[in-house]
Amino acid sequence: MARADRPDLTPAAADGPPSAESARRAVEAVWRIESARIVGALARYTGDFALAEDVAQEALAQALVAWSRDGAPASPVGWLLTTARRRAIDSFRRKSALEERYAMLAGQLADGEFSSGTVVAPGRSDDLPWDPDRVDDDVLALMFTACHPVLAPQARVALTLRVVGGLSTEEIARAFLVPVPTIQARITRAKKTLAAAHVPFELPPSQERPGRLGGVLSVLYVIFTEGSTATTGDRLLRPELAYEAIRLTRTLAALLPGEPEAYGLLALFELTAARFAARTGPDGEAVLLEDQDRRLWDRPAIRRALAALGRAAAIGRGLGPYGLQAAIAACHATAPSVEETDWERIVLLYEALGRVAPSPVVELNRAVALAMASGPRQALSMVDALVASGHLSDSYLLPSVRGELLVRLGRTTEARAELELAARLCRNTRERSVLLRKAAALE
Repeated sequence: MARADRPDLTPAAADGPPSAESARRAVEAVWRIESARIVGALARYTGDFALAEDVAQEALAQALVAWSRDGAPASPVGWLLTTARRRAIDSFRRKSALEERYAMLAGQLADGEFSSGTVVAPGRSDDLPWDPDRVDDDVLALMFTACHPVLAPQARVALTLRVVGGLSTEEIARAFLVPVPTIQARITRAKKTLAAAHVPFELPPSQERPGRLGGVLSVLYVIFTEGSTATTGDRLLRPELAYEAIRLTRTLAALLPGEPEAYGLLALFELTAARFAARTGPDGEAVLLEDQDRRLWDRPAIRRALAALGRAAAIGRGLGPYGLQAAIAACHATAPSVEETDWERIVLLYEALGRVAPSPVVELNRAVALAMASGPRQALSMVDALVASGHLSDSYLLPSVRGELLVRLGRTTEARAELELAARLCRNTRERSVLLRKAAALE
């Protein structure tokens, strides 16, 4: 973020003395905006991912006390970094085996870094103890480290939101409807796993990045998906989680301008989020696509998404799985109505997606598009083949789609049974109520 875009965190003299509340707001603002750069810089300086996050948290706690007393410093990020680095030095000092490393870090701190950030050093406009040319690499390395394949998928999600997104464990737990201790345990285990596996804090070699990038993108996809359609609970959407995924993906795309899938994923997220305002009614109930008021769709977000999709295509390597999903979402976003949607193009895009990333869910979505383009009979044959294969047997999506197709074919008794089955399998209260309402209408 450019300096002009950062919030002014220094209290004005007319505002009176500092307070605990103003300090809390300042600390939260700095952490939410700069957490990835702070932890990334500390990880590079210490060479210890877990220690970097720990000392950053200690610096935040110290800032709450000091800024309440003295006011926010002229360089909040510099203050936090310098304080955290001093904490790291103290940690190394306590470990006699790392005495040489401590001396190196102490020397770096003393080399022109005599200001804590509370008072800007003479002749210096800023007191950031990092190399500005390395900032982007630090954030990118942080993403790749948090999403390292040595970690379990759930741990990658929690760690990414914690150290890259800057979310608290309470926020993450609330978003995924799990107890706070569960999230804390996942993050702690993730740090220990990285340490035990001796995972270095660095960008993977260029030849490894394409394979590792897929892991990073998949973590962001999981985060956004949970935000756009909650797995469980009584809320259909968790927009704060979805928008955090968009922010992180936007950062990733900016840091990797030559990777089309990063832009494809960003486009997919923007297009999906553009419909949020129309997807729920006044009481939070789910609103189906055909019933949505398209005037509520976020047109600037759609324009941003189409630009990102164009950027992905312009790179010249063809659209990957995320880019193809974004192209499908673009067909919906640019159509005046469900009836006027280019369903034939959507069928073709799903066929292409099925070739590059085959899955039962892709096949199920292709069946839905085919039903809209050509009628339900052939689509039902595709869905029945999925049922026979045993795929998606635990998912409510398969019986819900099959129920809809049976309704269109006039087989209402079978349709009602399928919709009731889908409702039993669905764990989201809002979606379940829609399925039960459809089933009841068939009686």
